[in-house]
Amino acid sequence: MDAGLRVLAQTPQVGDVLRVSCPFTEARVVRVTRDEISVEWPWGRTDPESALGWNGRRAIPRATPAGAWGGLFQVAPGGEPLRAGGVCRVGIPETLVRVVDTGRYDPPLDVGWLPRPHTLLIVVPADRARADGDDEGDTIELEPAAPLVIERGAAAGR
Repeated sequence: MDAGLRVLAQTPQVGDVLRVSCPFTEARVVRVTRDEISVEWPWGRTDPESALGWNGRRAIPRATPAGAWGGLFQVAPGGEPLRAGGVCRVGIPETLVRVVDTGRYDPPLDVGWLPRPHTLLIVVPADRARADGDDEGDTIELEPAAPLVIERGAAAGR
């Protein structure tokens, strides 16, 4: 587990409300479209034994329709306009989420990067009881490469 990571002692369960954050970290912009910004992911590394061949990049939604949720990670522009080859910052502002599903994997999943996840949490904004569609939730890996802080939220929902 990374030194900067703080995670709960017990694995969160469906219905739990969590407070999640990740310090914003500099990342190189690879591609910018109307809908998303692709960056060279500043955390983790390519899994040399993976069958998937991850390219080290991640796309983050740029703008979301009113009432929609774009997910946990966000992009903050640097001192220049967002464009391929430029620099931005990627992170998670303190956000309350509700766990709507969990997955445990033994062996850990081959996702193309290290560490391979063994426990995944599917989360939505805390004010929602469930995901309204396939794109409504986001995934949190327990023991990720990114320096996440995961704590029990103020309104535990139980």
